[in-house]
Amino acid sequence: MKKEKIEMVWNQKKEGEDTAFLNAKAIEFHKSFSVYQKTPLVCLKNLAKKLGVNHIFVKDESFRFGLNAFKVLGASYAIAKYISQKTGQDLKDILKTKVKPMTFVTATDGNHGRGVAWTAKQLGQKAVVYMPKGSSQERLHNIIAEGATAEITDMNYDDAVRFSEQKAKENGWIVVQDTAWEGYTDIPTWIMQGYTTIGQEIIEQLQGQKITHIFLQAGVGSMAGAITGFFVNHWKEEKPIIIVVEPQKANCLYQTAKANDGNLHCVTGEMDTIMAGLACGEPCSIGWNILKGYAEAFFSCPEYVAADGMRMLAAPVKGDTAVISGESGAAGFGCMANLLQDKELEEFKKKLKLDKNSNILCISTEGDTDAQNYQNIVWGGKYSKFEGGGKNDV
Repeated sequence: MKKEKIEMVWNQKKEGEDTAFLNAKAIEFHKSFSVYQKTPLVCLKNLAKKLGVNHIFVKDESFRFGLNAFKVLGASYAIAKYISQKTGQDLKDILKTKVKPMTFVTATDGNHGRGVAWTAKQLGQKAVVYMPKGSSQERLHNIIAEGATAEITDMNYDDAVRFSEQKAKENGWIVVQDTAWEGYTDIPTWIMQGYTTIGQEIIEQLQGQKITHIFLQAGVGSMAGAITGFFVNHWKEEKPIIIVVEPQKANCLYQTAKANDGNLHCVTGEMDTIMAGLACGEPCSIGWNILKGYAEAFFSCPEYVAADGMRMLAAPVKGDTAVISGESGAAGFGCMANLLQDKELEEFKKKLKLDKNSNILCISTEGDTDAQNYQNIVWGGKYSKFEGGGKNDV
């Protein structure tokens, strides 16, 4: 069986929105948590040599706050900002004083919901979490363990978001979602600002080393938009080439860029990709308004791309550090690795100027948040480039 193809659309550049608001000092709030520490920035120097580029860096978010994923950065900052606005307290005092409990509700495949639940527990608040059909039982249990009320629904992700909004209206709860819609932009913006802590840490860890390419996996596009906005502001005219990576079964940003008609384009249906954290059919308008102006390319990738990334990071070239990266976390890295190795993708590689001078950054946004799935792919060899590479058979 011939492998499914990686597809790329080159961005027909339009002017992006001013991204200055994304360069927030969220990192100062995150440092107020006793569990705060920088997550590792791993330099895969031997892999870079093998693949014919100068440097490959991977930011390993599996170490974030003991929660195995980056999502808590956005959830914690947004919830703290909301409490700050409601009570008049300064952000730096949110952890020190108790306020009347509020209930925060969200829809999630797991990582974001766990971040909301953990934050609510830290701040003496309540959390309710709705998960889409097919969500991992392990991720559900991790959310419940943080004290939240949580359940797996029979809806897809986007319908679960709408359901959460409905329940919030009925019960007076606060929606904490990283996608935006009319009348709901403050919290998604704060979530994106929270993600910029990753960028702040990377700059410190690079110690002056410039990056030429950034691969960013995307669901609704909030993380990709936030990180793009951060580095556009930091490096300005020396901005790296930004590449956005999505699963073929949930490629709403790719479809939006491909249509190039000024409208957001949604993907509907099951979206049963192994990249559960990216299984989102409706773009975040705030994220898209940044990406449309500053991302060079959008990739739509078969399942094997993420699986390749997971296996390569888990079993690195001798002398390099291993990274435990989950299905969504490894998508950007897997796309990068395929571009540098697959002769059929040579045209894409050249257009993106990937060569011996390239300094590449990938962000592994999660670890093995579904341990059995991780083992099936990394040990069991599920999702090869050929037979079974596009079938969801884990």
